[in-house]
Amino acid sequence: MTIQNSSLAPVFFLLFLSTLVSTSLAAGVPISIYWGQNGYEGSLESTCATGKFAYVNIAFLNVFGSGRTPELNLAGHCNPLNNGCTFVSNGIRSCQRKGIKVMLSLGGGIGSYSIASAEDARQVADYLWNNFLGGKSTSRPLGDAVLDGIDFDIELGSTENWDILARYLSGHSTQARKVLLTAAPQCPFPDAHLGQALNTGLFDYVWVQFYNNPQCQYSPGNIWKLIDSWNRWTSTIPAKKIFMGLPAAPGAAGSGFMPPNVLTNEVLPIIRTYRKFGGVMLWNKYFDDQSNFSSNILNRVNLLPSVYPHQEVASSLLQL
Repeated sequence: MTIQNSSLAPVFFLLFLSTLVSTSLAAGVPISIYWGQNGYEGSLESTCATGKFAYVNIAFLNVFGSGRTPELNLAGHCNPLNNGCTFVSNGIRSCQRKGIKVMLSLGGGIGSYSIASAEDARQVADYLWNNFLGGKSTSRPLGDAVLDGIDFDIELGSTENWDILARYLSGHSTQARKVLLTAAPQCPFPDAHLGQALNTGLFDYVWVQFYNNPQCQYSPGNIWKLIDSWNRWTSTIPAKKIFMGLPAAPGAAGSGFMPPNVLTNEVLPIIRTYRKFGGVMLWNKYFDDQSNFSSNILNRVNLLPSVYPHQEVASSLLQL
Protein backbone atom coordinates (compact mmCIF):
# COMPACT_ATOMS: atom_id res chain seq x y z
CA MET A 1 0.00 0.00 0.00
CA THR A 2 1.36 3.42 -0.99
CA ILE A 3 0.94 6.34 1.41
CA GLN A 4 -0.52 9.11 -0.69
CA ASN A 5 -0.27 11.93 1.86
CA SER A 6 3.45 12.62 2.39
CA SER A 7 2.73 14.50 5.63
CA LEU A 8 1.62 11.23 7.21
CA ALA A 9 4.81 9.38 6.28
CA PRO A 10 6.80 10.39 9.39
CA VAL A 11 3.90 9.33 11.62
CA PHE A 12 3.64 5.92 9.99
CA PHE A 13 7.41 5.52 10.13
CA LEU A 14 7.47 6.23 13.87
CA LEU A 15 4.62 3.80 14.44
CA PHE A 16 6.47 1.17 12.41
CA LEU A 17 9.71 1.78 14.33
CA SER A 18 7.89 1.55 17.66
CA THR A 19 6.25 -1.72 16.64
CA LEU A 20 9.58 -3.12 15.40
CA VAL A 21 11.34 -2.31 18.67
CA SER A 22 8.48 -3.71 20.79
CA THR A 23 8.36 -6.90 18.72
CA SER A 24 12.12 -7.35 18.93
CA LEU A 25 12.11 -6.92 22.69
CA ALA A 26 9.26 -9.36 23.16
CA ALA A 27 10.89 -11.93 20.90
CA GLY A 28 13.41 -12.99 23.49
CA VAL A 29 14.83 -11.82 26.77
CA PRO A 30 18.59 -12.48 26.72
CA ILE A 31 18.91 -14.04 30.18
CA SER A 32 19.94 -17.66 30.62
CA ILE A 33 19.26 -19.47 33.91
CA TYR A 34 20.25 -22.78 35.46
CA TRP A 35 17.43 -24.79 37.01
CA GLY A 36 17.44 -28.12 38.79
CA GLN A 37 19.82 -27.90 41.74
CA ASN A 38 17.44 -26.84 44.50
CA GLY A 39 14.02 -28.29 45.25
CA TYR A 40 12.85 -24.93 46.63
CA GLU A 41 13.33 -23.02 43.37
CA GLY A 42 9.92 -23.87 41.93
CA SER A 43 8.98 -25.94 38.92
CA LEU A 44 10.30 -25.65 35.40
CA GLU A 45 6.87 -24.40 34.33
CA SER A 46 6.90 -21.59 36.89
CA THR A 47 10.46 -20.65 35.93
CA CYS A 48 9.46 -20.09 32.32
CA ALA A 49 6.16 -18.46 33.27
CA THR A 50 8.05 -15.53 34.80
CA GLY A 51 8.78 -14.28 31.29
CA LYS A 52 12.33 -13.36 32.35
CA PHE A 53 14.38 -16.11 30.70
CA ALA A 54 15.13 -16.99 27.10
CA TYR A 55 17.22 -20.07 27.92
CA VAL A 56 16.94 -22.65 30.69
CA ASN A 57 19.66 -25.19 31.44
CA ILE A 58 18.46 -28.28 33.30
CA ALA A 59 21.27 -29.17 35.70
CA PHE A 60 22.82 -31.76 35.71
CA LEU A 61 23.63 -35.05 34.02
CA ASN A 62 26.67 -35.46 36.25
CA VAL A 63 27.65 -39.11 35.76
CA PHE A 64 28.46 -40.37 32.25
CA GLY A 65 31.20 -41.54 29.91
CA SER A 66 34.08 -44.02 30.21
CA GLY A 67 31.72 -46.94 30.76
CA ARG A 68 29.70 -45.28 33.54
CA THR A 69 25.94 -45.70 33.71
CA PRO A 70 24.59 -42.17 33.12
CA GLU A 71 22.93 -40.53 36.12
CA LEU A 72 20.75 -37.44 36.27
CA ASN A 73 20.85 -35.30 39.41
CA LEU A 74 17.99 -32.84 39.90
CA ALA A 75 18.60 -32.34 43.63
CA GLY A 76 15.27 -32.15 45.48
CA HIS A 77 13.03 -32.00 42.43
CA CYS A 78 12.66 -35.71 41.68
CA ASN A 79 14.34 -39.10 41.75
CA PRO A 80 15.34 -40.34 38.28
CA LEU A 81 16.30 -43.76 39.63
CA ASN A 82 12.62 -44.75 39.87
CA ASN A 83 11.56 -42.85 36.73
CA GLY A 84 10.35 -40.04 38.97
CA CYS A 85 11.49 -37.21 36.70
CA THR A 86 9.46 -37.97 33.57
CA PHE A 87 6.93 -35.28 34.55
CA VAL A 88 9.60 -32.67 33.70
CA SER A 89 8.51 -33.16 30.08
CA ASN A 90 5.44 -31.07 30.88
CA GLY A 91 7.68 -28.21 31.96
CA ILE A 92 9.94 -28.57 28.94
CA ARG A 93 6.99 -28.34 26.55
CA SER A 94 5.52 -25.42 28.48
CA CYS A 95 8.79 -23.50 28.16
CA GLN A 96 9.15 -24.32 24.48
CA ARG A 97 5.62 -23.11 23.72
CA LYS A 98 6.77 -19.73 25.03
CA GLY A 99 9.76 -19.77 22.68
CA ILE A 100 12.24 -20.60 25.45
CA LYS A 101 15.11 -22.93 24.58
CA VAL A 102 15.72 -25.73 27.08
CA MET A 103 19.03 -27.57 27.31
CA LEU A 104 20.33 -30.47 29.38
CA SER A 105 23.51 -29.43 31.16
CA LEU A 106 26.34 -31.93 31.39
CA GLY A 107 28.83 -31.95 34.23
CA GLY A 108 28.83 -29.45 37.07
CA GLY A 109 31.12 -29.16 40.05
CA ILE A 110 30.14 -32.50 41.62
CA GLY A 111 30.00 -35.83 39.81
CA SER A 112 32.00 -38.35 37.84
CA TYR A 113 32.32 -37.86 34.12
CA SER A 114 34.82 -38.01 31.29
CA ILE A 115 35.10 -38.99 27.64
CA ALA A 116 37.71 -41.72 27.23
CA SER A 117 37.98 -41.86 23.44
CA ALA A 118 36.36 -40.98 20.14
CA GLU A 119 34.24 -44.13 20.38
CA ASP A 120 33.18 -43.17 23.90
CA ALA A 121 32.21 -39.73 22.59
CA ARG A 122 30.05 -41.35 19.92
CA GLN A 123 28.34 -43.57 22.47
CA VAL A 124 27.64 -40.68 24.84
CA ALA A 125 26.33 -38.55 21.97
CA ASP A 126 24.03 -41.37 20.88
CA TYR A 127 22.81 -41.81 24.46
CA LEU A 128 22.01 -38.10 24.73
CA TRP A 129 20.30 -38.11 21.34
CA ASN A 130 18.11 -41.10 22.15
CA ASN A 131 17.28 -40.22 25.73
CA PHE A 132 16.94 -36.42 25.73
CA LEU A 133 16.91 -35.16 22.15
CA GLY A 134 15.22 -36.32 18.96
CA GLY A 135 15.95 -40.03 19.15
CA LYS A 136 13.98 -42.91 20.62
CA SER A 137 14.45 -44.83 23.86
CA THR A 138 12.28 -46.72 26.33
CA SER A 139 14.07 -45.08 29.26
CA ARG A 140 13.97 -41.32 28.71
CA PRO A 141 14.71 -39.86 32.19
CA LEU A 142 12.85 -36.58 31.58
CA GLY A 143 10.00 -38.12 29.62
CA ASP A 144 9.19 -37.85 25.95
CA ALA A 145 9.75 -34.10 25.44
CA VAL A 146 12.56 -33.24 23.03
CA LEU A 147 15.12 -30.85 24.46
CA ASP A 148 16.60 -28.12 22.28
CA GLY A 149 20.22 -28.94 22.95
CA ILE A 150 23.08 -29.84 25.25
CA ASP A 151 25.02 -27.55 27.58
CA PHE A 152 28.64 -28.30 28.51
CA ASP A 153 29.48 -27.29 32.09
CA ILE A 154 32.63 -29.38 32.32
CA GLU A 155 34.62 -28.64 35.48
CA LEU A 156 36.07 -32.01 36.53
CA GLY A 157 38.15 -34.90 35.26
CA SER A 158 39.89 -35.28 31.95
CA THR A 159 40.22 -32.39 29.52
CA GLU A 160 40.24 -34.68 26.49
CA ASN A 161 37.67 -35.45 23.77
CA TRP A 162 34.99 -32.86 24.57
CA ASP A 163 35.49 -31.46 21.08
CA ILE A 164 34.74 -34.90 19.64
CA LEU A 165 31.54 -35.14 21.70
CA ALA A 166 30.49 -31.74 20.37
CA ARG A 167 31.08 -32.90 16.78
CA TYR A 168 29.02 -36.05 17.24
CA LEU A 169 26.17 -34.12 18.87
CA SER A 170 26.24 -31.54 16.11
CA GLY A 171 26.07 -34.39 13.61
CA HIS A 172 22.57 -35.17 14.85
CA SER A 173 21.32 -31.79 13.63
CA THR A 174 18.98 -31.76 10.66
CA GLN A 175 17.52 -29.03 8.51
CA ALA A 176 14.28 -29.46 10.45
CA ARG A 177 15.85 -29.28 13.89
CA LYS A 178 19.27 -28.10 15.01
CA VAL A 179 20.88 -29.52 18.14
CA LEU A 180 21.89 -26.40 20.03
CA LEU A 181 25.27 -26.55 21.74
CA THR A 182 25.99 -24.25 24.66
CA ALA A 183 28.82 -24.11 27.19
CA ALA A 184 29.74 -22.58 30.54
CA PRO A 185 33.55 -22.31 30.63
CA GLN A 186 35.47 -20.71 33.49
CA CYS A 187 36.72 -17.20 32.72
CA PRO A 188 40.50 -17.92 32.80
CA PHE A 189 41.40 -18.17 29.11
CA PRO A 190 41.52 -20.67 27.56
CA ASP A 191 39.25 -22.90 29.61
CA ALA A 192 41.18 -25.98 30.71
CA HIS A 193 38.42 -28.43 29.87
CA LEU A 194 36.53 -26.81 27.00
CA GLY A 195 39.19 -24.88 25.11
CA GLN A 196 39.47 -27.34 22.21
CA ALA A 197 35.72 -27.89 22.04
CA LEU A 198 34.99 -24.16 21.85
CA ASN A 199 37.52 -23.75 19.04
CA THR A 200 35.44 -26.06 16.82
CA GLY A 201 33.03 -23.20 16.14
CA LEU A 202 30.09 -25.53 16.80
CA PHE A 203 28.78 -23.76 19.90
CA ASP A 204 25.83 -21.44 19.54
CA TYR A 205 25.90 -19.77 22.95
CA VAL A 206 28.74 -19.57 25.46
CA TRP A 207 27.95 -18.28 28.95
CA VAL A 208 31.34 -17.66 30.52
CA GLN A 209 31.48 -18.02 34.30
CA PHE A 210 32.96 -14.71 35.43
CA TYR A 211 33.12 -15.80 39.08
CA ASN A 212 35.16 -17.99 41.42
CA ASN A 213 38.25 -16.78 39.56
CA PRO A 214 39.65 -13.52 41.01
CA GLN A 215 41.91 -12.85 38.01
CA CYS A 216 38.96 -12.35 35.65
CA GLN A 217 35.95 -11.39 37.74
CA TYR A 218 34.42 -8.28 39.26
CA SER A 219 35.78 -7.03 42.56
CA PRO A 220 34.34 -4.05 44.44
CA GLY A 221 35.42 -0.87 42.73
CA ASN A 222 37.12 -2.66 39.84
CA ILE A 223 35.33 -3.81 36.68
CA TRP A 224 38.40 -3.84 34.44
CA LYS A 225 39.70 -7.34 35.05
CA LEU A 226 36.24 -8.50 34.08
CA ILE A 227 36.13 -6.30 30.99
CA ASP A 228 39.60 -7.38 29.87
CA SER A 229 38.56 -11.02 30.13
CA TRP A 230 35.28 -10.32 28.33
CA ASN A 231 37.21 -8.69 25.50
CA ARG A 232 39.45 -11.72 25.10
CA TRP A 233 36.56 -14.19 25.07
CA THR A 234 34.48 -12.23 22.59
CA SER A 235 37.40 -11.57 20.26
CA THR A 236 38.66 -15.15 20.20
CA ILE A 237 35.90 -17.75 20.58
CA PRO A 238 34.01 -18.54 17.34
CA ALA A 239 30.59 -18.80 19.00
CA LYS A 240 27.39 -17.18 17.81
CA LYS A 241 26.89 -15.24 21.05
CA ILE A 242 28.79 -14.81 24.33
CA PHE A 243 26.93 -14.28 27.62
CA MET A 244 28.26 -12.82 30.85
CA GLY A 245 27.79 -15.52 33.48
CA LEU A 246 27.26 -14.22 37.02
CA PRO A 247 26.14 -15.51 40.43
CA ALA A 248 22.58 -14.41 41.14
CA ALA A 249 23.33 -13.75 44.82
CA PRO A 250 26.41 -13.50 47.06
CA GLY A 251 25.84 -17.03 48.32
CA ALA A 252 25.66 -18.49 44.81
CA ALA A 253 29.45 -18.46 44.38
CA GLY A 254 32.61 -18.29 46.42
CA SER A 255 33.53 -14.93 44.90
CA GLY A 256 32.68 -12.63 42.03
CA PHE A 257 29.18 -11.42 42.93
CA MET A 258 28.38 -8.16 41.18
CA PRO A 259 25.52 -6.00 42.49
CA PRO A 260 22.81 -5.49 39.86
CA ASN A 261 23.30 -1.71 39.80
CA VAL A 262 26.99 -2.15 38.95
CA LEU A 263 26.06 -4.48 36.10
CA THR A 264 23.43 -2.15 34.67
CA ASN A 265 25.23 1.17 35.19
CA GLU A 266 28.89 0.29 34.61
CA VAL A 267 29.30 -3.04 32.84
CA LEU A 268 26.35 -3.42 30.46
CA PRO A 269 26.95 -0.06 28.76
CA ILE A 270 30.32 -1.49 27.68
CA ILE A 271 29.75 -5.17 26.94
CA ARG A 272 26.53 -4.81 25.01
CA THR A 273 28.36 -2.78 22.33
CA TYR A 274 30.20 -5.96 21.31
CA ARG A 275 28.71 -7.72 18.31
CA LYS A 276 28.86 -11.07 20.09
CA PHE A 277 27.04 -9.87 23.21
CA GLY A 278 24.23 -12.35 23.84
CA GLY A 279 23.03 -11.44 27.31
CA VAL A 280 23.54 -12.53 30.90
CA MET A 281 23.62 -16.01 32.42
CA LEU A 282 22.68 -16.44 36.07
CA TRP A 283 23.55 -19.22 38.49
CA ASN A 284 20.93 -20.21 39.51
CA LYS A 285 17.13 -20.05 39.75
CA TYR A 286 17.02 -20.64 43.51
CA PHE A 287 19.44 -17.79 44.25
CA ASP A 288 17.70 -15.56 41.75
CA ASP A 289 14.45 -16.09 43.65
CA GLN A 290 16.17 -14.89 46.82
CA SER A 291 17.81 -11.80 45.30
CA ASN A 292 15.47 -10.83 42.43
CA PHE A 293 18.65 -10.24 40.42
CA SER A 294 17.01 -10.95 37.07
CA SER A 295 14.13 -8.57 37.81
CA ASN A 296 16.60 -5.83 38.68
CA ILE A 297 18.49 -6.11 35.39
CA LEU A 298 15.74 -7.21 33.02
CA ASN A 299 14.82 -3.85 31.53
CA ARG A 300 18.44 -2.91 30.87
CA VAL A 301 19.50 -6.28 29.47
CA ASN A 302 16.48 -6.35 27.21
CA LEU A 303 17.23 -3.04 25.48
CA LEU A 304 18.26 -3.38 21.87
CA PRO A 305 21.85 -2.26 21.21
CA SER A 306 20.60 0.38 18.77
CA VAL A 307 18.56 2.12 21.45
CA TYR A 308 20.97 1.72 24.36
CA PRO A 309 21.94 5.27 25.44
CA HIS A 310 25.64 4.58 26.08
CA GLN A 311 26.44 2.54 22.98
CA GLU A 312 28.34 5.14 20.97
CA VAL A 313 30.30 6.37 23.98
CA ALA A 314 31.34 2.87 25.02
CA SER A 315 32.28 1.88 21.47
CA SER A 316 34.45 4.94 21.12
CA LEU A 317 36.20 4.32 24.44
CA LEU A 318 37.03 0.72 23.59
CA GLN A 319 37.79 1.41 19.91
CA LEU A 320 35.80 -1.63 18.80
